[in-house]
Amino acid sequence: MQSLSFNLNAGTKVSWPGRFNQGDGSKQQIHIRGNVKMFRIMACAPEMNSGAESQSSSPSRSESSFLSRSQTYALLKQQMEVATKSEDYKQAARLRDSLKIFEDEEPVLRLRRLLKEAIAEERFEDAARYRDELKDVAPHSLLKCSSDATTLGIRVQVRSVYIEGRSHPSKGLYFFAYRIRITNNSDRPVQLLRRHWIITDANGKTENVWGIGVIGEQPVILPNTGFEYSSACPLGTPSGRMEGDFEMKHIDKVGSRSFNVAIAPFSLSKVGDGGDTFSDGS
Repeated sequence: MQSLSFNLNAGTKVSWPGRFNQGDGSKQQIHIRGNVKMFRIMACAPEMNSGAESQSSSPSRSESSFLSRSQTYALLKQQMEVATKSEDYKQAARLRDSLKIFEDEEPVLRLRRLLKEAIAEERFEDAARYRDELKDVAPHSLLKCSSDATTLGIRVQVRSVYIEGRSHPSKGLYFFAYRIRITNNSDRPVQLLRRHWIITDANGKTENVWGIGVIGEQPVILPNTGFEYSSACPLGTPSGRMEGDFEMKHIDKVGSRSFNVAIAPFSLSKVGDGGDTFSDGS
């Protein structure tokens, strides 16, 4: 078992996907919203059936390479925006050139940039060509690494990130973490009963995963409060997609029927999409 350092909101819980085990990862008491703290994620190997924690004190092999290329790209973009806003144009130009070199080395990033430029300049024939090339290079690359959907007042936000330090491309293993925020914007309390995931890799292979609750819990979410948790998904290709639904029920009335809350599709991508946070907008 190895550990990964990861910034999560206080109260966040972590586990492996239900398709690999029924145990939990390193559990923390659930809280509703909290200050950002540093947590240690205990990640079990996929073939293990136990969620037991490891107390190993040796440094994680992944710590030196935890920032994946997608995270480095997002950081460069953020730094360029800061430099531009502070009118440090020399620094902004240097970062711009670094970004271009970075993009030229990554076919997906290069095609995304060319597509964006073609649309902005109304070169729609070129845009169509770049779009088609993107679909060939990475079938799910036009899908963002985040999604946001609301069903009956229950909002589900998701963001995924590639974890380079836990991935082994030579062995066909790409490791993705994802964070989910569920917000109850309705006026009735709900309980999350079950989860259903549809996981599709770049080859079109689809797997359906069902499970009870999330991370070993069936949380009750009161009106105007939220619940967050993090989990992970190994994949056999450098890109893919996830979508699904949560089965929930209202608990303020006996005999209430359950209903499904959509988890909108989001990408699992080695190169990411440049984003790194949830949007708090309505």
